[in-house]
Amino acid sequence: MIEVTCPGLPAAWMNAWMAAVGATVLSPDLRLHWTREGSPRAVLSAHSDDPAVVLLSAWPSRDEIKKMPIRRKQWEGTEPLPRNIPVAAFRSRVAAARSNALSWTLTSTMTDLHVDEKGNVAHGPLDPPVPRGLVMHDRLLRLPDKPEIGNLRRTLDGTGERVLGNGLGFDIARMGSEGDSASKWIDPVVETLAFFGLALFPVRGTGTDEGLRRGVRPSTIQRGWVVEHERGAQPQFHWPAWGTPLDRMGIDALLDLWRVDRMDTWSAIGIHAGWHTVTYKARGTSDTTRGFGAQRLA
Repeated sequence: MIEVTCPGLPAAWMNAWMAAVGATVLSPDLRLHWTREGSPRAVLSAHSDDPAVVLLSAWPSRDEIKKMPIRRKQWEGTEPLPRNIPVAAFRSRVAAARSNALSWTLTSTMTDLHVDEKGNVAHGPLDPPVPRGLVMHDRLLRLPDKPEIGNLRRTLDGTGERVLGNGLGFDIARMGSEGDSASKWIDPVVETLAFFGLALFPVRGTGTDEGLRRGVRPSTIQRGWVVEHERGAQPQFHWPAWGTPLDRMGIDALLDLWRVDRMDTWSAIGIHAGWHTVTYKARGTSDTTRGFGAQRLA
């Protein structure tokens, strides 16, 4: 195996962890594991070539991204998908995309198993609302085109160039401190890869009619998220680091086996660290910023 250690993709940075997983979604030839010392970092490996070259060869073109089933505009004769999506429009799009390899772009961001009081489907916590009603596909299209190999290597090395932007809308690292300007900065390579990481995190719901009553928190359930029972507690996303090189299917299986509250079983399945999200606290009622930091599990 040809391995490359990626200081730019530390497991303690949620978006970087999602990006590393997304690399295996883009290329079935890639394997992923994490270093053990200090703060675990992603290690990408491949049999055939330099993992960076393998990843870049699998990178989607701008035209391929435009044609994704999640696009806002009409797709295969179905209705457009704005931020607020009626159930009928969503179901029609899902039915049309059922045999498409990218159908997960719909089911990893939205679900019709929770419907709000206006009859719209619910969005998962990793598809947060952003200014001007931009949908997830809009945000993806705002990211730069396929990177040059040098840009990709710099991102993996931890020296990637940041650009002005909001990205997918949930990275805490895009924000400055209160003393900084209001500008947000992202690494577009990380953001694009993180989008593909969503493939392993489908959104579901309880299927109840609770959402039809105003003021009830959406009953969406996204893989990896745990809702604490304490009153007022925020749901938390949990993710692990493992030591065995795994492809996309192996990671999928590992996430099924992993039990956050059974740390005594972690080593048996190769996991040596884990984290959960810390949700950004709004600065006031008018602050619509979303973001997730991380705290290591003891």
